Amino acid sequence: MASNLDQMFKIVGNADQKSLEFLIRALDRNNLQGFDYLEFKQSLNSLKAMNMDDETAIKSAFATASTVGLTKDKLVQTARHYQQVIDKEKAQFDEALQNQVRERIAGKKAEVDRLKKQIEENKKKIAEIEAANKKAQTTIDSADQDIQEAQDKIDITKTNFETTYQGILAIMAEDIDMFNKFL
Repeated sequence: MASNLDQMFKIVGNADQKSLEFLIRALDRNNLQGFDYLEFKQSLNSLKAMNMDDETAIKSAFATASTVGLTKDKLVQTARHYQQVIDKEKAQFDEALQNQVRERIAGKKAEVDRLKKQIEENKKKIAEIEAANKKAQTTIDSADQDIQEAQDKIDITKTNFETTYQGILAIMAEDIDMFNKFL
């Protein structure tokens, strides 16, 4: 009966064919025994296909259906049964949809948040490394000057020492020469 149900529930507008087929299969799986709303709807659609107005089509279909025991109460009761079938399918769909949201959207949002935090931590580490590098470069830059100043002091001290050393040696050599000459 599923193919007949497709014809009975033609939806105008933005109805999704895949969703319609899914809901039709649910109706077919839960089809009650005997002549009920679904069979009545099928008869009604056949009469409407002959360009019959709604009131005449409903009264004609009901007159025929009543010969096999369909009452207005049974028609309404079975229509409500099928509404409940569709409602149950919607509830299951909503639950599955929420699971998909959790898996596909919430999971991705959590991953994005985690990655944003990681980026911030990395930026902090980069800033710390850059600050350490800047401090090291400042030390290096001033070290070159400090080294040159120290080298200059050492060179002056060495030159002064050498001059003094040579001066003392010269005096001592002169003294020795005088000792040898006068003694």
